[in-house]
Amino acid sequence: MIDATPLLRAYASWRGTQLDRQDPASVQERLLLRLVRHAARTEFGQAHGFAGIRSVADFQGQVALRKYENFWRDWWQPRFPILENVTWPGRIPFLALSSGTTSGATKYIPVSRAMIRANRRAALDTLVHHYRNRPATRILAGCNFLLGGSTDLKREAPGVYSGDLSGIAAVRVPLWARPWYFPLPNLALIADWERKIDLIARASLRTPITALSGTPSWLLVLFERLAGLRPASPRRLVSFYPRLELLVHGGVNFAPYQARFAEWLEASHAELREVYPASEGFIAIADRAPREGMRIILDNGLFYEFVPVAELDADHPPRYWIANAEPGADYALVLSTCAGLWAYVLGDVVRVLDRNPPRLLVVGRTSYFLSAYGEHLTGEEIEGAVLEAATTMRVSVVEFSVGPEPGEGARGRHVFVIELEPGHSVLSAAFAQALDARLCQLNEDYRAHRRGGQMDLPRMVLARAGLFTDWMRARGRLGGQNKVPRVINDTALLESLLDFATASHK
Repeated sequence: MIDATPLLRAYASWRGTQLDRQDPASVQERLLLRLVRHAARTEFGQAHGFAGIRSVADFQGQVALRKYENFWRDWWQPRFPILENVTWPGRIPFLALSSGTTSGATKYIPVSRAMIRANRRAALDTLVHHYRNRPATRILAGCNFLLGGSTDLKREAPGVYSGDLSGIAAVRVPLWARPWYFPLPNLALIADWERKIDLIARASLRTPITALSGTPSWLLVLFERLAGLRPASPRRLVSFYPRLELLVHGGVNFAPYQARFAEWLEASHAELREVYPASEGFIAIADRAPREGMRIILDNGLFYEFVPVAELDADHPPRYWIANAEPGADYALVLSTCAGLWAYVLGDVVRVLDRNPPRLLVVGRTSYFLSAYGEHLTGEEIEGAVLEAATTMRVSVVEFSVGPEPGEGARGRHVFVIELEPGHSVLSAAFAQALDARLCQLNEDYRAHRRGGQMDLPRMVLARAGLFTDWMRARGRLGGQNKVPRVINDTALLESLLDFATASHK
């Protein structure tokens, strides 16, 4: 295999200089106006006066915030699956199927050719940041292993295909990049996730893997499969991929998985790098140490707005952008993109850390709140409480989900379904007490409702090993970009999980 790292070094030197010189507000405003001009003759552009937009303020005055459901109902569904000159010029060739984490409902996200190019550039930026942190890298002397969905896309109409975004990306890998890409097309095509993970794991052991990317939960499944193939080897990634330099993760909060990854990476010289890719676009990449935030990609087809979460459903919520978003504040992230999403409420809650260069942390979802009884718990508080309670009880959590359910009498409570690391055990009542105590410390509203008698102690369902994997398989959500929902406010989805957990114990 040819070592293409010298080419990366040349590109990274040029791109790094470009990034260092960026003025965030100027770059973002120019990008927005370019997007608007390009889409001025689409149906959406004509309906919203794109031809007359000259500034960010003009855009915000003429284009209201919209969620997916609004776009689907008013613009995409009437012409589905052929979206031609509707919200973006030309025919949309791909539709990314979202994981439907919160409700389980499938969403179709338009992916234009411009967005495919933007995603490729973002992937290169990931390597740029790796090079800037490790100048002696030889990352392109081996293969980049993307653990993603199947490339067996569904033909929706002539020239229109749907599937997992990672599968779409794999299909569109350019010819020049394929020597450094893994898995090979015949393996990437496999739709059966369990068969695919077995074959890919075996093939990867014969491949010089220097970079590995995927969703943390499915990466851990891969690691376990590797250990099963070589049971005599130490349970460390260096045993299987001795040349691994970079492990890229994203899609979910990494904190619940951090301890387990640390064990797998022991003795390895690979660095962790978090990324923020969504089906709607590639948003940010960690350019510093973990938990120092991810640097927003300013010049790659996405315009960002930030709306205070508490005001998101107001008639006219305040809309900030790179020029005036407040560091330290939490916002609902809003995107306008080169795939025809305009003032689109993504559903993620981010915390702006810096404005120049702009960095953020993903701290939850707009739907990842528990407030069935007025307790106003955020996803960040829930995840933190679960991890700290587990530490107190000296156990390790593999996966968990939580939702509201009736308690005693008129009171309510939360029910947690928690899968522990194999070999770990704890009394559910003791775990519930520790978790409840931490939630009371973190959130005043929760504490007031517990002390005031409106809420009961949480109910704990300690799941058998592998329960969440089996539940995701039963829902057809195994592998790829699918993620276990942390907070479930959808009654039917919560009942599905509880029924599955109950049945598994019979």
